[in-house]
Amino acid sequence: MEHKAYWAIKELNLDLDATQIKWRIQISNLNEARLKAYHNASIYKERTKRWFDKRIQKKEFKEGDKVLLYNSRFKLFGNGKLQSKWDGPYTMHDVSHTEAVTIMDIKGNHFMVNGQRLKVFLEQDKFEIQYIDTYDFIEEKVLHHIADP
Repeated sequence: MEHKAYWAIKELNLDLDATQIKWRIQISNLNEARLKAYHNASIYKERTKRWFDKRIQKKEFKEGDKVLLYNSRFKLFGNGKLQSKWDGPYTMHDVSHTEAVTIMDIKGNHFMVNGQRLKVFLEQDKFEIQYIDTYDFIEEKVLHHIADP
């Protein structure tokens, strides 16, 4: 029993050698196209990585800094619309050169977290409220207005 493809070639009087050469050329072209696509994909990945790395903001923390921790389990369902996605403030306890840092909460509990999940906590400036006696101010304005007709 002959192979069906060989039988078809034999019946149609096709040249087997010419067909093999054409087939090898097509396979070679396919391999070249595959290598070119792989090369273009690697160029695209390099460009995307450079673009992304340029936009990463370097965060430098020191011991004693106040920070906020991003709540990754935050869900916007129900009444949580106005809830903050940041927990804290925490105090920086141990800062290493790696991304892992140790923070401490108000109760003194220590947590090890990724530094990318932290941002600096900016405390509100303390200011004094000065009360002005409005009656004296209004009276002075009225007298000044009457004196200058």
